Amino acid sequence: MAKIYGANTKISGKVGQLLYRQTKHGTVISETPIKPATPRRSARQMDRRAQWANLGAIYKQFDSMLRRGYEDLPPQMSVFNAFIQANLDVVKVYITKTIRLNGGAILAPYQITRGSLPSIGMVKNTADILVSSIHLGGLTIDANTSVAEFSQAVIANNDTFDEGDQLTFFLGAQTIDAVTRIPRAHIKGFKVVLSLADDTKLWDVVDSIGFSMTDDCVATSMPITNGAAVWVHSRETAEGSLKVSTQYFYVENSALASYQGHAAFTASANSYGGINTATVYLQPEVVTP
Repeated sequence: MAKIYGANTKISGKVGQLLYRQTKHGTVISETPIKPATPRRSARQMDRRAQWANLGAIYKQFDSMLRRGYEDLPPQMSVFNAFIQANLDVVKVYITKTIRLNGGAILAPYQITRGSLPSIGMVKNTADILVSSIHLGGLTIDANTSVAEFSQAVIANNDTFDEGDQLTFFLGAQTIDAVTRIPRAHIKGFKVVLSLADDTKLWDVVDSIGFSMTDDCVATSMPITNGAAVWVHSRETAEGSLKVSTQYFYVENSALASYQGHAAFTASANSYGGINTATVYLQPEVVTP
């Protein structure tokens, strides 16, 4: 607080962060008190915001590969919004604002597609290989297997597949930054269109990591560790619309548990300003007889 002289002696009230008061001793200036910020969000609102951070970060990693991953969306709904709607409050993962701003994300068993084609089953066998429900009828996949041979095996041994259908394999890898310790997710996609006339080598089109054979089925070529994987079946109709199988990421991720639960939610909520815990009570009127 200070007493001032000169041109400012006639000012009264607040100017910026300064408060001017006229007293019998002259004009007194002081800084306006800073009120403590009150968090604007309730626990429910913050819970949803905290989930959005990781959902948005994972969707971004698909880099438009999911742009047609949800069937029959209303005109006003984007695929991104459908992805959020499908997973919000279903698989709760919380990352802090710092992790989000630094490009971090946690792989989780999110639903990544939704549609009317039958889902592709997935199971981990005793060798920790992820095996799909797509039967191959004895076909052995190696470096010489053509797209046509693979297509013939898939179509002949699986009633739900037709020529022209697409089989996509998504592979996610979870890493921890060696310097910042920020968890990072990286997602890649590999696709093949089933064609009985395509003599191209299958592994020239897709990676063997998701297009190998185990137990007479399409399988991964190695265990999925600290990552995620899924196969998706899609089909373009004569009208130009897309049908897709409903699929969820299969996840093996040692980092996931650290970003779920109450402690993870609290850390995330605090990084966004905390939760408004103020409670409003009803004050009934007391009637005096």
